[in-house]
Amino acid sequence: MNTVHGFFFPKTASGASSLVPSPPWRYSGDLLTVEYRTDPARVRELLPEPLELADEDPGAVALIWADWQSCSASGEELLDPVLSQYKEAFAVVRCKYRGETYSRCVYIWVDKDFAIARGLHQGYPKKLGSIHQTRPHPYGPAPRLEAGARFGATLAAADRRLAQTTVTLREPSQTNGFVNAHPMAHHRWLPSIEKGKGLALDELIESGAASFEAGQAWRGDAELELFEAPTEELARLEIREPIAAYYRQVGVVWDGGRLLESGTSGSE
Repeated sequence: MNTVHGFFFPKTASGASSLVPSPPWRYSGDLLTVEYRTDPARVRELLPEPLELADEDPGAVALIWADWQSCSASGEELLDPVLSQYKEAFAVVRCKYRGETYSRCVYIWVDKDFAIARGLHQGYPKKLGSIHQTRPHPYGPAPRLEAGARFGATLAAADRRLAQTTVTLREPSQTNGFVNAHPMAHHRWLPSIEKGKGLALDELIESGAASFEAGQAWRGDAELELFEAPTEELARLEIREPIAAYYRQVGVVWDGGRLLESGTSGSE
């Protein structure tokens, strides 16, 4: 009897073709975060049962750009950069489950297939997109991480621009914002192969960093624009009031999550 190997498809005799390796997954990244307030009703429509709006600041949103290098425990992907480097942009809101506050990613775009595969496993609703952001550097014209430094970022998908921002750093900060500061409450959904049989996989899960380290966070101001697109709904999280913007360099390890409920549905 043949046995095939690999954490994710395609599974083969050796497992070398698997799109992603087994966790733990390690990340180094530059995060540009813009927080603002929208209509809480627009957040509520993105929260399937049993999730509810957060008690405090229910309309708060974080739109985050991230420039990542990622790898498995061995770190070997870092020496073949096409397997480790990618960018993403994602929208995070907060929600409540059984009295506890969680963060939840409601939209996310990435530019590599392996990042999409990892997201499917973690419950992130990842799609392909085009993401760019200014990189800091200690020499030449690139901005330093210091007061007055200016950073730009753009997001597009299916040939349409969805968001753009310009961030000006003002001062060091104790935090990188509050919207994305909780464990994530995500759903893992997979429709049954048989018509009318609903979901074959239906889980509400909690996940977060197994370990985290970070450099000095910087706080600033942002000019942020969202744009309508035929097949995207990010612009429904309209900007009603800016909160703040942040830049921080981080290191994260992800190594699994915890099942909160199964069969919660909330999906059609």
